Amino acid sequence: MSACCPPAEAVAPRLEPVAGDRRVRAVYAVEGLHCAGCIRRIENALEALPGIASARVNYTLNRVAVEGSASAVAPETIAPALSAIGYVATPFEARAADAAADRDMKRLLVALAVAGFAAMNIMLLSVSVWAGNASDITPETRDLFHWISAAIAFPAAAIAGRPFYESAVRALRAGRLNMDVPITIGVLMALGLSLYQTAISSDHAYYESAIMLLFFLLGGRVLEQAMRRRTRALAGNLASFRSGTADRIRDDGTLEEVAPALLGPGDRIRLKPGDRVPVDGVVTHGSASIDQSNVTGETMPVRAHAGSAVYAGAVSLDATLDIEVLAPVGETLIDTVQGLLDRATEARSRRLDLADRAARLYAPVVHTTALLAGVGWFLSGAGLEQAVVVATTVLIITCPCALALAIPAVQVAAAGAFFRAGVFLNGGGAVERLAEIDTAVFDKTGTLTLPETGHIDTAGIAPDVLERAARLAAGSRHPLAAALALHAEGAAPAVSEMRGAGVEATIDGIACRLGSPAFCGLDDTIGDDDEVSVLVYREGATAHVFRIEQRLRPGAREAIHRLRARGIAIAILSGDRPGAVAAVARQLGIDDFAGGLDPAGKIARIEALGARGKRVLMVGDGLNDAPALAAASVSISPSSAVDMARAQADAVFLGASLAPAAASIDIAVKARRLMGQNLAFAATYNAVAIPVAVLGYVTPLIAALAMSASSLIVTANALRALPSGRLNPKAPEARATAPAAVS
Repeated sequence: MSACCPPAEAVAPRLEPVAGDRRVRAVYAVEGLHCAGCIRRIENALEALPGIASARVNYTLNRVAVEGSASAVAPETIAPALSAIGYVATPFEARAADAAADRDMKRLLVALAVAGFAAMNIMLLSVSVWAGNASDITPETRDLFHWISAAIAFPAAAIAGRPFYESAVRALRAGRLNMDVPITIGVLMALGLSLYQTAISSDHAYYESAIMLLFFLLGGRVLEQAMRRRTRALAGNLASFRSGTADRIRDDGTLEEVAPALLGPGDRIRLKPGDRVPVDGVVTHGSASIDQSNVTGETMPVRAHAGSAVYAGAVSLDATLDIEVLAPVGETLIDTVQGLLDRATEARSRRLDLADRAARLYAPVVHTTALLAGVGWFLSGAGLEQAVVVATTVLIITCPCALALAIPAVQVAAAGAFFRAGVFLNGGGAVERLAEIDTAVFDKTGTLTLPETGHIDTAGIAPDVLERAARLAAGSRHPLAAALALHAEGAAPAVSEMRGAGVEATIDGIACRLGSPAFCGLDDTIGDDDEVSVLVYREGATAHVFRIEQRLRPGAREAIHRLRARGIAIAILSGDRPGAVAAVARQLGIDDFAGGLDPAGKIARIEALGARGKRVLMVGDGLNDAPALAAASVSISPSSAVDMARAQADAVFLGASLAPAAASIDIAVKARRLMGQNLAFAATYNAVAIPVAVLGYVTPLIAALAMSASSLIVTANALRALPSGRLNPKAPEARATAPAAVS
């Protein structure tokens, strides 16, 4: 077991309940995870265990998330199962994982420095020998240079090659092969052959081949670790948004300092100037300027007052606020973002599965090819020495490092790019499907438009009626209800939500409804202003109409323009009045639109597009959008969407701006292109390298340079998917203050 990981029994994993199930989820750090083959091997081994429902490896963070019964995901079950196949597993702890990653990087840098120093000195001696062999070097001088090279190479190889040797030994003990096995065999064969040739005073030795191989491979590992660290750094900023303590208000009005984890829905807390909001909640008393730059990305402070939603990570700048807890630790926006990021970095793709299968088959092919090449040359009369040289060369040059890294390296980089853009993937195939779309369908309310909360017509409505309507709106999940909910003074009632229609509840003994005109018994054509959306409130036999101005979501025009520039057709499918939908379509220059659609109508339109061979992206946020999101080829929801919509979506974007939805397409297209380039390069490299090596046209040194260069090339190419600029992204917009029913 590596010194960088504590024993599995040292700490128990944190068990997280899986929503809607009796399963629990535990996360383990995994040592020895290097390629696509490792990912599939670990997942297969764990999913074969009794009681395990699923296992998903996070290649970026070197960990695996396991879901199943509490006993099945326990350390005494998981650790031995992974140990049996050559991996070390320990319950995941963020601080311990970061410390282990730092130690691994330090270890790799030390090994790289040793290999680099040794390679330079051995190469100087080797160049002298090569030049001398072509001129007048004496055998004694050549032998001296070879022995000096050996004295440098063997200690350097022992230190620099340790990461590969340990991994290879673990794999062989578990009865399997990984890409470190041929590396280890190649290095040992090159050193052993060189020592033999030095002892018999041969003209050639290959010490530089073994050390250069280690140097370039270590360079690739360091580059990969740096790429992972860069992606982790993006997510690691989330931890700094959390508050360490909270001031809970007791029933008698006094304060007690508690850990945020002890707060539950309904608790009241007091936020002093300069304090960070510990959990998501709603302001019940006070008014203050709130810095939400770490939460919404907005650089200017906003004013929070009674009824305003506040989110964990925001900071009160100038006044005290009393806040009622809505979402406790584990359910806050920051937790949602972290969960989405984990899913993004755990995601698998079709190309990863392809590379995985190829890498599994490739390792035995490499060893068989090297053996047959050596035997063939020996039987042809070349002699044992030449046969071993050719076998060593084949073993080195055909190591499947480039193939094994081709897709995981891009996934690691793409995860950082998606996170920087404020987009989080829910599924492994989302990258390919996002890259393939040719039609984008948008919902209107809450997706293309947002309500102007300061522009709601309440004229002629009695204060008590307005207050009841606002309380009912506070229990809704529709974006339009956010404007009305600001007028609520009492607590939101328990509501029943009708998909695509509205909500209803009993308030102060009065049966109330809020939603579409039809839901509240009015004509759907009510209202003659296409720039205004209507929300109807009915109590008893009386209906009241609220007219709410809407504005385009920030970035909507930019997103539509970027999608059109890619040749993607745009359409709007909405449940709002046709006139209101037409007004938004005119603003955005969209010719294909339809209003007044129920969920079945949206699905029918999307399925019709699919029947015509279109690959449809659906962007929506409402409860009535959930079926359409599931029916589309790929789907995206804003973070303000209802839970069901976010669950159905393949990706979630954060922030008030719609720009991340378009950015996700750009990232996906680029990532898919890089995956294809890496696979094509790896296949071409091996198609050329194998016959050249078998025919004896390259030396072990050239083989080491070629193989190492191939790994560096695919890793460097994957780095092109990483975002540029500072690595301190703003976790974008939080959830809207009120949810959705009609859109």
